[in-house]
Amino acid sequence: MPLMAISSLAFACLALIALLYRTLYRQQPKRHLPPGPKPWPIIGNLNLVGSIPHQSLHFLSEKYGEIMQLKFGSLPVVVASSPEMAKQFLRVHDTAFASRPALSAGKYTSYNYSDMTWAPYGPYWRQTRKIYSMEVFNAKKLESFEHIRVEEGRNFLSRLRSLSGKPVVLRDHLSRF
Repeated sequence: MPLMAISSLAFACLALIALLYRTLYRQQPKRHLPPGPKPWPIIGNLNLVGSIPHQSLHFLSEKYGEIMQLKFGSLPVVVASSPEMAKQFLRVHDTAFASRPALSAGKYTSYNYSDMTWAPYGPYWRQTRKIYSMEVFNAKKLESFEHIRVEEGRNFLSRLRSLSGKPVVLRDHLSRF
């Protein structure tokens, strides 16, 4: 084997070892996350939340404490399972937890999180909410659409009357657009 091939092979092996060492043994930044069960790949901790979720979360809280971290798929979720911890989330640190997660649905359906539904909590969201409440959801505007609500209610009732005597799945009729 020529000397050039041996040196190239040695360099490639050293680079591979360095890359493996870096990915396996690099220092993770210290995050102060609450304790929780080790998640599975892809599904996270969804396997631990059974058919009665509140009981499953109660049993997990007995093991991991009144605040714990779970992963629902790849989404990290912090669960507060006592009134004191819920008060910390909802009253003391409310602004830190007020925003929705940045999902791709908000990015693509609302021009990069620019409407009130998807915008992160802050001055822009408060201004947008003020405009919505003054211009869109005020009593005068809602009154002006009352005839539409009445007509839609009548249409709904007439659809149900036409199905009288037959089994009806209300979900199918209530979710119509």
